[in-house]
Order: sequence, then structure tokens, then C-alpha cells
Amino acid sequence: MIWYPYAQMKTLAAPYKIIDAEGVYLYTEDRKLIDSVSSWWSVIHGYKNPEMNEAIESQMEKFAHVMLGGLTHQAALDLSDKLRTWLPGDLNYSFFSDSGSVGVEVALKMALQYYINRSQKERTMVLALEHAYHGDTFKAMEVGDDPDYHFVLEAYGKSRNVVHIPTEIDALEKAFRDYGERLNCFIVEPLLQGAGGMRMYDVSFLRRARELCDRYDVLLIFDEVATGFGRTGNRVVADLVLPDIIVLGKALTGGYVGHAVTVAGSKVYNAFYDDDPSFALMHGPTFMGNALACAAAKKSIELFERENYLSKIRRIEEMTRREMEGFSDSSVKEVRIMGGCVCIEVYDSERIRGYRQYAYERGVFSRPFLNFLYAMVPYIIDEEELVRVLSTMKEWFRR
Repeated sequence: MIWYPYAQMKTLAAPYKIIDAEGVYLYTEDRKLIDSVSSWWSVIHGYKNPEMNEAIESQMEKFAHVMLGGLTHQAALDLSDKLRTWLPGDLNYSFFSDSGSVGVEVALKMALQYYINRSQKERTMVLALEHAYHGDTFKAMEVGDDPDYHFVLEAYGKSRNVVHIPTEIDALEKAFRDYGERLNCFIVEPLLQGAGGMRMYDVSFLRRARELCDRYDVLLIFDEVATGFGRTGNRVVADLVLPDIIVLGKALTGGYVGHAVTVAGSKVYNAFYDDDPSFALMHGPTFMGNALACAAAKKSIELFERENYLSKIRRIEEMTRREMEGFSDSSVKEVRIMGGCVCIEVYDSERIRGYRQYAYERGVFSRPFLNFLYAMVPYIIDEEELVRVLSTMKEWFRR
């Protein structure tokens, strides 16, 4: 029996069984559904993309996987080279892993050991955001700030090594004044906090964070597992403000294979590059650099570039703003739109109970959570399909 995620198994509504998928559509035995959430925000090219399929099939003919411990292979080398030229600044050093959560763990481990390697063992604290979500592994949960996901940590009590702040510059400056000498990193989901409620904030906060990190010699980590590859309207938010470490996942492989990468700048990498073996980063997921995933990721980035996805995303945002203009309801707290994301936040979660089935019956797959009804569509969606997703959301409130 499958133990499903984020669900009380005793009261779980039956999942929809998918028998096929193509383009923006999921197919059950009796329905054709627009996937309005891109399989947790990852399937940016849609399903059954012929070039993505071919890239994986071509690699499969050689081999599916070899370990990166003592071995290497061309697919991993090619992806690392692609990321080096694709990412801004000196984000040149790729450490692969098998999921976004693990990629975050690697980033946090890098940040702590960066200072240990420099004999600054007092730098044990992490600054993070309120409402943060960075994954469900333990250190990722600790820097997260959402009791709906991470309440299990209450068994350990409040962490003395993590400080959470709102996305307000005054709070940011105070945190650095109070803790700057003890921080090893500041980790953020830049501009868009996904699982914490599709919360959006201004780039000025990140610019000030960069200045303060430089002043206090603190590493800045961007968790772009969700925000990378266009979801905010930018290729990566790192194009606007350069972090010391960036974590990519989800859309990295176009949603084809689970994979992630933690990419470090020269300053971080050089702190590990030494004759002393104790300076090495002692981490190694079994499936890091999986050949199929690397082939998929390289092709995904090529498609993103060649097909000018940023223009597609701008068009999605324009159509979304047009369709949502004038929409209001007494139960709605706020409508938020950024790039390829739209979120309707309601005051009471009961107001969107039942929407999943309502949308299903109208040919849309949706998965609201807590007080948030949202869409993050595949970038290949056409206008008619996007309008149907947005109309279904609005019509729910007009019943």
C-alpha cells in the first residue's frame, strides 16, 4: 500500500489515477485534466516532450547510472559545464544530489563547514525567513518555519541556532546587528515563498541582504528549487542579486527525473580546496549526478533558452493579470501574481474545501493547501487552457 504525502491516510480522499499524460494534460480513465500545478511546479515543458524523451532514451542506450565516487561521465560533465555558463557570476561549482531537500542540506552543510575550515567555529547560527519552507529533511525543516509541515520538531524544542525574520528590511538589519558575528548563512526562497503560502516580496529586501552579508562576512544562500527556471519571471532570481550558493531542483530536469544541484561560488569552493583531507566536503548521495537526470537537465535548459521561455512566462503573467483584474470576494484576503504563479489566499480554509473535486469535474487538476488556491502552470500552456484554469478558480467563488 502506498503511504501518500502530506495526508492523513485514514481520511485520505482517493487520489486520481493517471493513465497517460501529454502536453499540459493528465488523463484519468474518464477525464482529461489541465495540470494547473505542473506536478509540484516541475513539469515546465509539459508531459511527453519529444526532445526530453529523446535525451533520456539516448543516455539510456549508454547507461542509466554510475556513481560519482571515483567515477565520472559525460552527462554530468556536460550539465556542470552548462550550469557554469548559464548561471550568473562565479556560480561555477556544481554538487549534485537527488532532491531539493537534500540540495538544501548540502548548502547548509557547506555554509557551516566553510567557517569551520577557516577556524571560525563560533559561526553556528542560520538566519532564515518566517513562513519559510526548504524541504522535509531535518536541517531543512529546522530552517523552515511552518508548523503545518514541521511540527514534529516540537519534540526537540525551539532551535537555538536558527533565527526567523519577516521579509522587512528593518527586521533584517536588526537580525544582523544582533547575530551577525555568529551567523554562517542567510537562506531564503528569493522573491516567492512557495509552500509557505505563495508569499511574494520585493527585490530590495534581497539587495539589502546581500549588502549585510558582505559587511558581516555571512554566506547568502538562495533556495531556488521552486523559484528557478522562470517561476518568478526571471531565469533565476540570482540574475538580480548574486548569492554565494544557489540550490536548484524541480524544473531542473523539466520534471522528468528527481535531481538537484547545489552550486557554489569561488569563495565557498576555495575554502574546501586544500591539501588537508579534513577540509573536504564529506557528502555523497548515491544517485548524485544520475546520468538520465543530467541528460534531462541539460536538454531542459537548452529548451528554456532556445524557446525563449521568459517571453512565454511574461505572456502567462499578462494573461493572468488580465483575467484576474476586478476579481474579488468577501472570503478572499488577497490575490497575488508573479511570473508563472497566481495565488488566491482566503481567510478561512473551509472556503476552498471541495475545490479539488470541483476543478476535476471541469477538466482541471488542482491541489489547494491550507488557505491557498493557486496555479503554477506548465509554460507551454496556451491562452484558452490558461483561461480555463483561471475561470475555474474564479467561478468557484461565484457559486
